Amino acid sequence: MIRIKTPTKKRIIRELDKRAPKLIETGKKTLVLNGTKTSNVLNAVLAEIYHLKRDNAIKYTRKNDNLRPFESGGETSLEFFSLKTDYSLFVLGSHSKKRPNNLVIGRTYDHHIYDLVEVGVENFKSMESCSYEKKLAPHTGSKPFFAFIGEGFESVEELKHLKEVLLDLFRGEVVTNLNLAGLDRVYMCTTVSKNKVFFTQCAIQLKKSGTTVPRIELAEVGPSMDFLVRRHRQPDDRLKKEAMKSSPDSTKKKEKNVSRDPIEGKVGKIYIPDQKVGSVSLPNKAKGVKRERREAKMKNDAGEPAEKKQKEDLD
Repeated sequence: MIRIKTPTKKRIIRELDKRAPKLIETGKKTLVLNGTKTSNVLNAVLAEIYHLKRDNAIKYTRKNDNLRPFESGGETSLEFFSLKTDYSLFVLGSHSKKRPNNLVIGRTYDHHIYDLVEVGVENFKSMESCSYEKKLAPHTGSKPFFAFIGEGFESVEELKHLKEVLLDLFRGEVVTNLNLAGLDRVYMCTTVSKNKVFFTQCAIQLKKSGTTVPRIELAEVGPSMDFLVRRHRQPDDRLKKEAMKSSPDSTKKKEKNVSRDPIEGKVGKIYIPDQKVGSVSLPNKAKGVKRERREAKMKNDAGEPAEKKQKEDLD
């Protein structure tokens, strides 16, 4: 039998509370790993990715022979690292003759492999090789824009999957309030062909335009590279259904008989019950009652005593 020991130290309890599942996850952490063999270009790419996500990332420099996520049985070591570090994103670099400068970006759910995207790196340009003012370098706490240029991100399945993974990888922590001064960079992703994407990071410069609205210029700050999409694996249906499950507290109550129109906006239907006019008895305030009162008044004017209604004895 497996012995379950309850922690007693406050430090261990706090650490377990951090790793416990939360209703709203505000940020995802990234694990950067090396495969069996890596090249100089790939080492530089992994270092740049770690530098961009150094607040929510950890990098292991030791080579790992058992990390083969697309092969059966090669996911065990990755799931072990995910369980050990409690990180939900990983970037794995490997180099071989068949797949040179190979980069695998994946996501995990409940410490199981959720989905995978494999890309090859070409025409890499580091941040140091780009000429720009040092004050334009991305700083800690800034939030990026994303620009996906090309119809392939909406029609090609591989590029749609790559778009989702890149958004999860570089968007950082999810916040509700944001200072506009923190929006100082943009990630540009442009489809070159059906399976090739140009990726670069640019800094946003605000120039004088003579009006209240400043003129925006982009300065390339790196890193920039070409992604050659090779393999990808969509999440399993059972795991995807489990991951997409939402809490009952976060779901809104469905409005009945309400629809939304792009022109008229919110449109509602009101159902009025049957009034049943024929079967409903008329009230006492009818025209005949008024006529009786007029006749009684005329008799009083003529001197004739009006007939009084006798009170009914309820006893």
